[in-house]
Amino acid sequence: MSQTAEATATVATTVSDYLRPIDRDGLLGFAEKGRSNPATRGTNKVHTVTEGQYRTISHVSGHQVVVDEPLHLFGEDTAPAPGEIVLSGLGGCLAVGITAVATWKQVKLSRLEIFLEGDIGNPAAWGAGGAEKQPPEMGFQEIRVKVLVEGDASREELDEIVRHANFYSPVANTMRNPIPFSISLADPE
Repeated sequence: MSQTAEATATVATTVSDYLRPIDRDGLLGFAEKGRSNPATRGTNKVHTVTEGQYRTISHVSGHQVVVDEPLHLFGEDTAPAPGEIVLSGLGGCLAVGITAVATWKQVKLSRLEIFLEGDIGNPAAWGAGGAEKQPPEMGFQEIRVKVLVEGDASREELDEIVRHANFYSPVANTMRNPIPFSISLADPE
C-alpha cells in the first residue's frame, strides 16, 4: 500500500447522526419515584366532541386529535379512523418506551420507526343491527408490530431493548389485558 493510500485508510471514519436524546438524569429520577411508590397512577383525560357524521375532535391537554371514518364506512375521510388512532397510540407508547430503555442503557439511537397493522372487522355495524357478536369477537383480533431501530448497539441489544419496552408499555398492556371499563350518561351542563 502506498503511503498516501495508507494515510487515507487511517483517517476514514464513520459519522452517525443520533436522534434527539431525552434527559437521562430526569428519566432516572422518574424511575426512582416509581420504585419508591409503585402504586402511583396518573390520569389521562380526553373530551371528545362530535362535529357531525362521524367526525370528532378530542381535546387532549391543550391539543386536538381529529377522528373520522373512511367513505366506505359513511364518514368523510377527513382524518384517521378510531382504530388507526388506537394503533397510533400504541406506536407512540412503544416509541417512548424504546427511547427510555435505550437512554437507561446508554444506547444512542439513530433511527426508530414502528410499523403497525391490526385486523379489525365491523360486521356488527357498531351495534346498529349488524351481525350479533360478543365482545371478544369484536375489536382488534390481531395486532402485528415491526420495529426498525438502529443505534450504537448490537442487533441483539436492540432486540432486548424493544422486548423490554414492549413488556412495560402501558398502552400495549392495556390492549393485552382486560381492565375495568365503565360507561354512563353524563349530567347535562
